[in-house]
Amino acid sequence: MMSDNITDMKFRPLLFLLIVLSFKVVHAQETTSTDELFKQARTAAFDQKDYLKAIALSKQALHQSPDYADIRIFLGRLYTWSKQPDSARAEFNRVLQKKPDNEDATLAAASLAYWNDNPANALDLLQHGLHYHPASKDLLLLKAKVLAGMKRYNEAETALDSLRATDKGNTEARALASRIRDYTSKNKIGISYDYIYFDKQFDAAWHLASVDYTRQTGIGPVTARLNYANRFSTNGTQAELEAYPHISQTFYAYVSGGYSGNVGVFPKYRAGFSLYANLPAAFEAEAGFRYLTFGDPTWIYTASIGKYYKRYWFNFRTFLTPSNSAISQSFGLNMRYYYGGADDYLSLGLGTGISPDDPRNNVLLNNGNPYKLRSDNVSAGYRHAFKTFNLIFINLSLVNQEYRQHTRGNQFDAGIGYIRRF
Repeated sequence: MMSDNITDMKFRPLLFLLIVLSFKVVHAQETTSTDELFKQARTAAFDQKDYLKAIALSKQALHQSPDYADIRIFLGRLYTWSKQPDSARAEFNRVLQKKPDNEDATLAAASLAYWNDNPANALDLLQHGLHYHPASKDLLLLKAKVLAGMKRYNEAETALDSLRATDKGNTEARALASRIRDYTSKNKIGISYDYIYFDKQFDAAWHLASVDYTRQTGIGPVTARLNYANRFSTNGTQAELEAYPHISQTFYAYVSGGYSGNVGVFPKYRAGFSLYANLPAAFEAEAGFRYLTFGDPTWIYTASIGKYYKRYWFNFRTFLTPSNSAISQSFGLNMRYYYGGADDYLSLGLGTGISPDDPRNNVLLNNGNPYKLRSDNVSAGYRHAFKTFNLIFINLSLVNQEYRQHTRGNQFDAGIGYIRRF
């Protein structure tokens, strides 16, 4: 018995030390600051992509500080990203019940409703938030998006006008305005003319003219176009039909087809398809194909990425043409500077190769070996809207074309056009 007591006495200090250390660890865990827990939750969400851990840390922080609105809004967003809309909505509503003028909570709740196909609820929340923050850029932009999705285009433009009054360089507003401008009028007619001069390649200049009519439909704009050309001292016409059907809030498409009985002046058949995606931060991506036939078919694949930045729009595009021995590649970089509204801009383009989308030059793909063509081009343009429904544009371009091996010539183009909406 005495031996057991001695043993117990030897281990009592160690046991006491373990108890003290355990108490300190538990105490440290309990006294971790709310802000530190919030910081850890953000790290878990953004750096580690561990939403479950971030949710647990946010709940622990709210247990210590139940009225910390920023953390509760962040928790609601975590639920949103984790596809738990009911839980997210509950967190946002809890903040708004205590502080109805909380702009972040309003924006988060309205965004949740918008992306879950409840635009009416999103609009109610935004109207409520704009009552307290009438000049809020984020709330006005989301309101414009919601109204555009509801096809209330005139109201969407009004919201964008309010936003641009204080933030003329807002890139997302400009991107949205560009997409909805055509929706505010049901009809559009356009005419254009291009004069193309060659210093070496051809003796006679080319003349191109077109007239088109666009109608807004339930699926998106549909355009019928008639083209005329005088090339190689020969006249020809081409009929085209194209559409931009809407698929969802994120996706839309481009579909086109054309026919000409004057092969050589135009391709006999042409067709195209592209899928566009409106991405966050005013980016837009595209992937698709083009089809031309002058007898033998030519398939050309295309991809592009576009970005609005302040008053600028940038787009980089490539065309890839497979053949038996190689893949022809052409590239184009285009830039716009918006000096006014969505239809008021100056443009600049740089590129290589021939674009199947360019009606002035795509006939040159009919040379048997289109992948061997070499060319460089530069272009500039001016576009201006006046009296609301009228639009004029001017384009100038220079192409340095290798039309025979090691033999190059220059091509100069001047074009003008007019568009009337009604």
